[in-house]
Amino acid sequence: QVQLVESGGGLVQAGGSLRLSCAASGIAFSNYAMGWFRQAPGKEREFVAAITWRSESTYYADSVKGRFAISRDNAKSAVYLQMNSLKPEDTAVYYCAAGRQYYSGRNSQNYNYWGQGTQVTVSS
Repeated sequence: QVQLVESGGGLVQAGGSLRLSCAASGIAFSNYAMGWFRQAPGKEREFVAAITWRSESTYYADSVKGRFAISRDNAKSAVYLQMNSLKPEDTAVYYCAAGRQYYSGRNSQNYNYWGQGTQVTVSS
């Protein structure tokens, strides 16, 4: 049974930082590209960041570039999202996702498994 479990969300003031974690089980983690997506109330789910199998490459949405950093630890079957300089518009439920391809990209349909999400709220 595949499970992706996010943690680390919470309430933070604008300008603050949070680190999200996603623990994976039931998959050969090092053979999966990983991504983070988010969904704000009333909006569609959007791409945030992605990382290839062994961290060769990382990709970011323009809205978070320079503020967020995705990383992974294949020995721990975990992926992380370090979020700095948070803004109120970053408020959303954040989801991690796993895709069987080397790089699953920005399209959510390329990802095979999803976590339940963790809420991030940034106050102004």
